[in-house]
Amino acid sequence: MARIIDRASGLGAQTTPEFEAQGEAWKQASQTGKARRGPGSGAVDRTISDVPLKTVYTPQDVEHLDLARDLAYPGGYPYTRGLHSNGYRDRLWTMRQFAGFGTARQTNERYHFLLEQGQTGLSVAFDMPTLMGYDSDAPQARGEVGRCGVAIDSLADMETLFDGIDMGAITTSMTINGPAAIALAQYVAAAEKKGISRRVLGGTVQADILKEYIAQKEWIFPPRPHMRIIVDMIQFCTTEMPRWNTISISGYHIREAGSTAAQELAFTLADGFAYVEACVAVGMDVDSFAPRLSYFFNSHIDFFEEIAKFRAARRIYARHMRERYGAKDPRSWQLRFHTQTAGCSATAQQPENNIVRVAYEAMAAVLGGTQSLHTNSMDEVHALPTEKSAEIALRTQQVLAYETNVTNVVDPLGGSYFIEALTDEMEREAEAYFTQIAEYGGVIEAIEAGFFQKEIAEASYRYQRSIESKDRVIVGVNAFAKEEESGDFERLRITQETEVQQARSVQDVRGNRDANAVRTSLERLQRACRDPKDNVMPHLIDCVNAYCTEGEIVDAMVEIYGRYVERSVF
Repeated sequence: MARIIDRASGLGAQTTPEFEAQGEAWKQASQTGKARRGPGSGAVDRTISDVPLKTVYTPQDVEHLDLARDLAYPGGYPYTRGLHSNGYRDRLWTMRQFAGFGTARQTNERYHFLLEQGQTGLSVAFDMPTLMGYDSDAPQARGEVGRCGVAIDSLADMETLFDGIDMGAITTSMTINGPAAIALAQYVAAAEKKGISRRVLGGTVQADILKEYIAQKEWIFPPRPHMRIIVDMIQFCTTEMPRWNTISISGYHIREAGSTAAQELAFTLADGFAYVEACVAVGMDVDSFAPRLSYFFNSHIDFFEEIAKFRAARRIYARHMRERYGAKDPRSWQLRFHTQTAGCSATAQQPENNIVRVAYEAMAAVLGGTQSLHTNSMDEVHALPTEKSAEIALRTQQVLAYETNVTNVVDPLGGSYFIEALTDEMEREAEAYFTQIAEYGGVIEAIEAGFFQKEIAEASYRYQRSIESKDRVIVGVNAFAKEEESGDFERLRITQETEVQQARSVQDVRGNRDANAVRTSLERLQRACRDPKDNVMPHLIDCVNAYCTEGEIVDAMVEIYGRYVERSVF
């Protein structure tokens, strides 16, 4: 006899003969229905990630669930229903809009604007040269300075970026990976020059280099020395920066590269577990650092699949941290995450439609229990967001938080036959991927074998085929398109003058510093890079305080570690 989950008592309730008779009647009726025709009809039985869907879900689909083991109450292990007992009733998520463009001064002005509009946290987007470890006057930087984020070449730029902002009162997220340790050193030094102790700084730096090899491809050093630097960062923050989340492990870029929801979930958590293992291997107690690991997920357009993904993520993480890694502190079992709406779901055609997509994606993130959220702007397919589009994106969060009432009940979809079955399916697929990764010997070995890259490429191909065949409808692209697109909205434009100005700025820094301090600090850094027992973070801070540029610091480290070249995978 099937079991229905009884939320009031926590016990199973038997189905009745009447209910089973209703089920038989429904089966007969459903077989006489007419299949939907027209746009999108080929995808009605599958999620966007190709998970098969039933027409209706019933108690039989959740009969295996154990209330205490699999769901519990919000705030209790395994946290499927959320980390906090009262959810958003006690505290809303942090509204953290990702922003950065041009020079540090231009981005500083945007930060002041966003804070005045009610944003509650800052998130730094860096330009491509900064992400790759090049100074703005390097040949490799030509044409890219300030284009996809802000150019930060030295401590002088970081000081300007946070001019007039109380770094001890706000939290800051920095999306940077290869040079993440350098960006953190710059942030610490900039705060300390304001008289703000590193011990009160709150926020995170992404630092997740493993997903770079898997998806985004913004790396500098080979995987193993990069892992050493990350472990040094985590050790440093554990002892020196108690309010800082030491690393943000990112599935966002894995999803943007074309992965399915289950792949994003599995590959992100696998990366996180690899960092846990690396820290434990050097003698760190898991409970000393795990409470301040954080995660970063994508919220795509398949509404229910995304909610299930977030719920499954918490449950998987809690079980592995407690049972596999022996964490004893409940905070070590809790997966905290930031969410960003899906850039890859946005379209250049009919860009106003992106406002609607973002609203649904943001609601999925909130119903899934995110702690922090960025909503994309409608124009980001064309250019960096204007102030107006950034304001609309922030207002989307505020309407969601204050007008829809979705924050009144914790995990409001908990107990839905469909949501619970889909959550379980996300967990099952993730665990299957963990087994495959283990067969390679671990995450780094799987990266070197091209496993992740192949899986994502195949998923991306399947999704693209479904769009080209019109099984999946993208409104304004393969259906409901206009013959002529207006394209007459305002765009934020980064001029060549910005690049010239930034190049001159970094040259001025080099011309007005103590050359001996620069040379000495870089030499000490290189010695630390050679000595695995010497933490590199204090030496990076010394280099930053000497106004070494990011490019100079990276070049000094490349002399020790080399640069990574990816092996082609077909």
